[in-house]
Amino acid sequence: MKKISFFMTAMLFAVTACTLDKTDYEDEINTVVTEYIDYEEVVSITKGQYLINIVALNGTFYKGYNEIRLNITNTDTNENVNTSDVTFLPLITNYSGNSTSCPHQYNLDYNTADDYYLGYTVFTEESNDSQNWELYITFTDNEETHSVTQAITVEEQTNMNLNMTSFTADDGEQYFIALVAPQKPAIAENELVAGIYKYNQPTNEAGTFPDPTQFSYTEVTDYTLLLDPRMPEPSMGNHSSLNNVDLTQQDDGLYYGVVNYTMTGNWTLNFIFQNQFGETIKGTEVSTEFTPGIEGARSELHIDILF
Repeated sequence: MKKISFFMTAMLFAVTACTLDKTDYEDEINTVVTEYIDYEEVVSITKGQYLINIVALNGTFYKGYNEIRLNITNTDTNENVNTSDVTFLPLITNYSGNSTSCPHQYNLDYNTADDYYLGYTVFTEESNDSQNWELYITFTDNEETHSVTQAITVEEQTNMNLNMTSFTADDGEQYFIALVAPQKPAIAENELVAGIYKYNQPTNEAGTFPDPTQFSYTEVTDYTLLLDPRMPEPSMGNHSSLNNVDLTQQDDGLYYGVVNYTMTGNWTLNFIFQNQFGETIKGTEVSTEFTPGIEGARSELHIDILF
C-alpha cells in the first residue's frame, strides 16, 4: 500500500511539473489584442518658465519600443522652443544604486511639420518596487542649458506582437530586437517592422553622472534578420507559411520584412541574425518536419507573438 501511495505521489508530481513547464496556449488565445493609434501625454515637467510635455502611444511608456514626442514651451512668452539641442537619456536604477540604460535616441530630432522633438526608447524592464526609471533631459534656450530629471513608470507590454528580446551574440556584443509593427496583425501577409540595437561598450572612464558615454546604444547597420515564422502549439505541428520576407534595414533605421500569418493564434518568429558580412552571429535553423502533438522547437533566437 505504501508503494502504491508513493508511486501515485511521484506520478502526480511529474504530471504537475510537466504542466507547469508547458506554454498555456489556450489561455493566451483568449487574450484581447488592442491596437493603439493615439499619442497622448505621458508626463508633464515644469522647469522654471519651461513646460516640457512628453507624449507616447496610449499615453503610456511600455516595455519594448516606444516612439517619443517631446514639446518644450516657454511659458513666459507662450512660444515653443524649437531651435534647441535636446538630449534624452533614460536610466533604470536598482535597489543597490546601480544604474543602466536601454536602447534610445540620445539626440532628439526636431519635426518642423508637427512642431515637436522626435526620438525613441526601447525600455528593457518594467518599473517595480526594486527598480525605478528616470529621464535625464537637457535643452538649450537663449544660449543657456537646462537639465531636467523626471521619474517615470514603465508598464508591462501586454500586446505580444510588440515583444522584444536581448542577447549576447557570437561576436561578444549585446544586442536588442524590439518589434514595432504590426500591433494587430491580419490573416494575410503583414509588413513586419523591428528595431535592432547594440550596446556600445564604454572606452573611457565615467565622468560626471549621468555620463552618456557610459550608456550609449546605436542602431545596428546593414545586418539581416532571417525569418522563419511557425505555430509552436502541439495541435499546429509547428507548421510555417509561404511568402515570408527576411528583415533588412531601410532609410529610417528600422528593419522591414514580411510575415505571412495564415490563421490566428500563437506564432513564434524564429530568427537567424547575420552581420553585414553575411556571417551568422546568433540563431539556429528550425526543422521543417511537421510535428503534430509535439510542441514545436524554436530557434535559439526567437520572439513569441499572438493575434
